[in-house]
Amino acid sequence: MMSSKVQERDLIVSKIKDGIVIDHIPAGRALIVLRVLKLKGGEGRVALVMNADSRRLGRKDIVKIEGKELSNDELNLVSLIAPTATINIIRDYSVIKKFQVKLPETVKGVVKCRNPKCITNQPREDAVPTFRVLHLDQPILQCQYCGTYLTIDDINAQLTGER
Repeated sequence: MMSSKVQERDLIVSKIKDGIVIDHIPAGRALIVLRVLKLKGGEGRVALVMNADSRRLGRKDIVKIEGKELSNDELNLVSLIAPTATINIIRDYSVIKKFQVKLPETVKGVVKCRNPKCITNQPREDAVPTFRVLHLDQPILQCQYCGTYLTIDDINAQLTGER
């Protein structure tokens, strides 16, 4: 039996049999992660914890998705939104693999350059938006063609369709 002190302090979310847990998402970004992964809840059980205490981040979000595996493209999207995230792969209620997401050195065809004069925004050109990743803790992207910078807010807005 749990003491009432533990029940008041800890948040309990049921275990998932198979799937993934995305942990150490910066506070407030879990909904963006769900949106870019195109999860609406019909895929299986999805648990969302926001603003949980974290020794590493102070506050963090956590997403549990039953029956889901992430592709490399999805991992890259998660790394852009939550570069501090840790992925736990769950099989038969146990963590079989745990790793931190890693930002790629370049991001190609995922977001657009915000410079309207960039060659990648010209309809007659066939240039794919390509960015160098700078500042791994808070991603800043630099357009390979025109040098324009994208901040984490620009990236989040584009990936969620808010701009």
